[in-house]
Amino acid sequence: MTSSTTTLAEPDGALSAGERTDGPLVRLPRRDGSLHALRLGAPGAWVDHPGRYASREVFAAAHVVADPFGDNTPGAPAAIDWDATLAFRHELFRYGFGVAEAMDTAQRNMGLDWAGTQELVRRSAAQARSVGARIASGAGTDHRGVLTTPDEVLEAYLEQVAHVEDCGSQVIVMASRQMAAVARDAADYAHVYGRILEQVSEPVVLHWLGEAFDPLLAGYWGSGDVDEATATFLAVVREHAAKIDGVKVSLLSAEHERGLRAALPEGVRLYTGDDFNYPELIRGDGTHHSDALLGAFAAVAPAASAALTALDAGDLATYDAAMAPTLPLSRHLFEAPTFHYKTGIAFLAWLNGHQRGFTMLAGLQAGRDAVHLGRVVELADAAGLLRDPELAAARWTELAGVLGVEG
Repeated sequence: MTSSTTTLAEPDGALSAGERTDGPLVRLPRRDGSLHALRLGAPGAWVDHPGRYASREVFAAAHVVADPFGDNTPGAPAAIDWDATLAFRHELFRYGFGVAEAMDTAQRNMGLDWAGTQELVRRSAAQARSVGARIASGAGTDHRGVLTTPDEVLEAYLEQVAHVEDCGSQVIVMASRQMAAVARDAADYAHVYGRILEQVSEPVVLHWLGEAFDPLLAGYWGSGDVDEATATFLAVVREHAAKIDGVKVSLLSAEHERGLRAALPEGVRLYTGDDFNYPELIRGDGTHHSDALLGAFAAVAPAASAALTALDAGDLATYDAAMAPTLPLSRHLFEAPTFHYKTGIAFLAWLNGHQRGFTMLAGLQAGRDAVHLGRVVELADAAGLLRDPELAAARWTELAGVLGVEG
C-alpha cells in the first residue's frame, strides 16, 4: 500500500486568490501517492455585467447537467436536469456572455442525442429571448447514422439548421464526422458548405473543430495539411462572406489563428476557440483581435467578465491581471486527451453548487481521474473561482473518499 505524506505548501506556481488563513482545508492527491494540503482562499469579488461587451463579442459554450435520477449509462438516451441546465445558462448571462448552445461542450457525439439536442436548443433559445441575451446553437449531422455521399450529409445538415432557426437561435455550422468520412476532396466541402450558406436565413458561425477535440475530424476541409485545409476554408468564407458572421476555430494554435484572422474578409469575425491561448488572442496585437466562443468561459466566467469589462474601458493592465489566473486552469481542463475537458467543467460546476451531483451524460464523469480533479480544485482556488469554499471543500472531501484518495 502506498503511504501518503502531507505538506502545507501553496499550489504549484500560484498563491490562493483570497490569501485566507482560516479557510477550509482540503487534501489533494499527487501522482507520487502523497497528499497536498491546501487551505482554500476567498472567492474573487466578482461583479455582474448586464448586457453585452462593447469591444468583443463573446460566447461561453455551456455544458448540460445530467439528471442524477436518470439512466445516463453509455448509449442511453440523454436524461437531463433541465432546471439546473437552464440555471447555469442564467449564470453565464449574468456575466455578459452569450451562450453557444448544443456544442461539443454539451457532449454532442458524447452522450447528447438528437432528441435531447432539439429540446436543449428550444428551451435555451426561449430563455435567451426572455432576458435579451445572445444565443447561437450548433447544427450538425449527428442525428443520422451512416451517410455515404456529400449530398446525404448536406440533407442532414439542413434538417438541423432548420430546427435551430425555427427555435429563434443563430446557427453555428458544426464540423461533421460524417462529412469527414465521405468527403473525397476540397470540392466536396465547397459544395456542401456552399449550399448550406446559400439557404440560411441569417449569417452563421462556421466551426472548425480540430482533431484534438475529436479525432474523427482529422483531415477536415479535405487535407491533413493545415495550410491546404485553411486555403479551402478561406475560399468558402470569401465566397459566402455575406452569410457568415464569423468563424470559430479550435486548432489550439495561436500562430495559425493570428494568420487566419488577418486573412478573413472584412466583417467576418474570428471567434477564438483556443482554450490554451485565449487571453492574448482576445487582447489582440493592435491591428487584429479575436472575439471568443470558448468552453473555457463556462468555467471561468466571473474572472473573464472582469477582464472584458476592463478591456471595454481600455485598461489593458487590469485585463491582463484578471485574465492571467484563468489560463492555468483552462490549460489543465483541456489537457490531453482534450475531448475530456467536459468532465472538468461539470466537476467545477458541481463544486460551485450549480448542480446536485457530479454525474454526466453517458457516465462521462469517469473521463478524468482523482489527481486531475484535485488539480482543478487547486487552480480554481488560485483564480478565485470557488464561490463557496466551504461547499467546495465538503464536496471534494466526499468525492475524494469515494475515489479512495482519503481527501
